[in-house]
Amino acid sequence: MKKVTRFFWFCSGAHIDTLKKYPIEHNKYIGIGATIFFTALFAALSGGYAMYFVFSGSAFAVGFAILFGLLWGTAIFNMDRYIVSSINKEGSTNQQILQASPRILLAIMIGIVISRPLELKIFDKEIRGKLKTSYLKGQQRKIDTLQKTYQGKYAMELGKNAELKKEKDSLERDINRSRFQLNQEVFGDKTNQTSGITGYGTYAKQKEAVLKEKQDRLKTVTGDMANMEEYLSARKNYEGLNSTKLFSDKQLDSLANVAGFSDRNWALGQLSYNEKGERDLDTYLAISFIGYLFILFECLPVFVKLMSPKGPYDVAVAKIAEANVHLAERDKERDIAVTDNVYDHHLETDVDKRKRIITGQSEYDLGRHSYD
Repeated sequence: MKKVTRFFWFCSGAHIDTLKKYPIEHNKYIGIGATIFFTALFAALSGGYAMYFVFSGSAFAVGFAILFGLLWGTAIFNMDRYIVSSINKEGSTNQQILQASPRILLAIMIGIVISRPLELKIFDKEIRGKLKTSYLKGQQRKIDTLQKTYQGKYAMELGKNAELKKEKDSLERDINRSRFQLNQEVFGDKTNQTSGITGYGTYAKQKEAVLKEKQDRLKTVTGDMANMEEYLSARKNYEGLNSTKLFSDKQLDSLANVAGFSDRNWALGQLSYNEKGERDLDTYLAISFIGYLFILFECLPVFVKLMSPKGPYDVAVAKIAEANVHLAERDKERDIAVTDNVYDHHLETDVDKRKRIITGQSEYDLGRHSYD
């Protein structure tokens, strides 16, 4: 327990040797340190999960996720530790709040950043369903666009093919009717279209000639249709219509599995809206509350430090800081005094040296002049 306690004290950014002297403060800083530690742990999981989807499909995805998660968690831990340890209790409440405001804003931003990837994991099933729907609609739009382009590009050929089909249907009906009338003429059935004379006579031969003419025309139209449909089918292959199909369930599952962070983040945002484009309040609140929870969790160490009354540890740390400042000032004065004395000593030494040089030079010049 002592090692765990010291570890959480370290996480809180407290001065451990000073904190040991005040047992009444121990639990408070254990709680602050534990909050910072678990925030960093969630940040590591969040960053690792996000990085896993960035490199999804790569053989090194897990390795990159673990490495980035550790780096991200360490960075968040360091920032949180600094944020909490830099708040002092010396000023008034308003001064403390003003001092902590930038740190609270930073904590809010960190909470938003680390909560998003975890939200993606929590709503993974719903996100997959939204992605499948999106991919299916996107594929349908692609097919519709190809179809529209194809119809506009080959409108003349499609119109001609439609006319041939219409003529073919009309010829088939006329042939059936003409064949029936020929049978009536041969068997002597009296109608508005037949003579009523049994046998293969003049009228029967006329009707047979008309029937053969229509059959020949049907054969020609059928051949033209086959050629046109073959051409249009080749054009469909060229334009990609035949090869572009709606995704199967297996393909949709595969696409959802390899979806990147951006697609999943978009899908999470879309969960807050229903099919009519209206706000889905239940889902929106569920997603929002998870984000608010992480933001509160990230800001909690700062709030605890602000709300807690000024304790003996805070007073001791302030006194130590004051003593260290005083020591630094005295060290500054000492260094200045030493520097001044050393400078003065150097100055006196240089002056004395210059005097001796000048005196020696003067005596030398005087002696040489006397000799002359």
